[in-house]
Amino acid sequence: MLTILGFAMIATFLVLIMTKKMSPIAALVLIPALFCVAVGQGAKLGDYVIDGVGNLAPTAAMLMFAIVYFGVMIDVGLFDPIVRGILRFCKADPMRIVVGTAVLAAIVSLDGDGSTTFMITVSAMYPLYKRLKMSLVVMTGVAATANGVMNTLPWGGPTARAATALKLDASEIFIPMIPALAVGLLAVFLLSYVLGLRERKRLGMLTLDEALVREPEQETVLAGAGGGGEDRLRKGSGGSGSAEITQDGDGDEDDEDFKGLDPDRSTLRPRLYWFNAGLTVALLTAMIMQLMPIPVLFLLGAALALTVNFPHMPDQRARIAAHADNVLNVSGMVFAAAVFTGVLTGTGMVENMADSVVSAVPDAMGPHMAIVTGLLSLPLTYFMSNDGFYFGVVPVLAEAGAAHGVSPLEIARASLAGQALHMSSPLVPAVYVLVGMAKVEFGDHTRFTVKWAVLTSLVVLGAGILFGTI
Repeated sequence: MLTILGFAMIATFLVLIMTKKMSPIAALVLIPALFCVAVGQGAKLGDYVIDGVGNLAPTAAMLMFAIVYFGVMIDVGLFDPIVRGILRFCKADPMRIVVGTAVLAAIVSLDGDGSTTFMITVSAMYPLYKRLKMSLVVMTGVAATANGVMNTLPWGGPTARAATALKLDASEIFIPMIPALAVGLLAVFLLSYVLGLRERKRLGMLTLDEALVREPEQETVLAGAGGGGEDRLRKGSGGSGSAEITQDGDGDEDDEDFKGLDPDRSTLRPRLYWFNAGLTVALLTAMIMQLMPIPVLFLLGAALALTVNFPHMPDQRARIAAHADNVLNVSGMVFAAAVFTGVLTGTGMVENMADSVVSAVPDAMGPHMAIVTGLLSLPLTYFMSNDGFYFGVVPVLAEAGAAHGVSPLEIARASLAGQALHMSSPLVPAVYVLVGMAKVEFGDHTRFTVKWAVLTSLVVLGAGILFGTI
């Protein structure tokens, strides 16, 4: 019964947010509360919620101060050169912009933190998507999928969890999987190329060369982010710059232009550029080396960045207020997710769901348990946290595989296949940073991204089998 109710709770949540019948925060709170009562454990709801909040409080603190820190870095101009570099590559071509999104997200993902990746990627790319009227769900989908593949880095989380759960060395799991993960990343780049071509066609863009040859008098300059790059010219009667927005997730055409990377903004601190760059590198290095807990690092970093760049109290308050909206939205979503995970774990739903899925695997599939693990990693890492999957399910799958001669290393490697999909799970706090900063509805992001993330995960699994590592 708990298994059925667990899957029903998740399905109800997804349907309600994808159909926009409820906001994600309301659904994350009310749906699990209702199902907690349904399983006869309503009296323990408070305990489950407190446990969930306690588990996610460090994550919420990390996100709050990370948003302030990177918000200040954006304000003072740390990422402006990245924007200018991307503009030079993109040349205001939708195809290049989407590919650039994937490349940027993959590069920034080397720090191992999804929230950091999404904050930097959205800050750099949002102005381009807005000015060309491109679909914002394309940006969030590509960024999330690229980050999901890169999330398998040993310091990213899943690989370390798999190694800990099965008592293995992380390098023995990760290094043989590099070719398969590289194929997965190439699949993301190919996907971004195809989606970019589709955006170019949807918007009716001419290439820059075509525009200059056919209508040189209509050449325009893309103002704003980074201050450079030529805009595309849109086809249409009278040479108007209008383009219909037909895809979910696009912002309202009347939205105020994104000002965060305005080259003339008063918050720029060019004389402190190398200090800010050094501070950021030191912060990310300390995070990768785990010198301190990540929330503490970002708390110290945010305080230092504010003090050095904005020594006057009114300026500090203004910067904090400027980013308060993002902080409140993301931290509120994390604490709402704590209700969902608290009920899912406290009532025993997660444990029963995992046991039922594992027990449903036929004995005949024993010799192929690594492939089974890879396939199960897609839905299970989407519907439960990485901790629940790697510490609750993977050891059981490894034990079943060992009985048929399947190495725990193969089980561990296969368990990484679903990470491309996992990064868009409603139980991953970082995804709320992504959709919040991009001003995209979570349901729109889910509808658009899931199919591509599933395809990418299957590519990683298939490549692992092809290369013999799974």
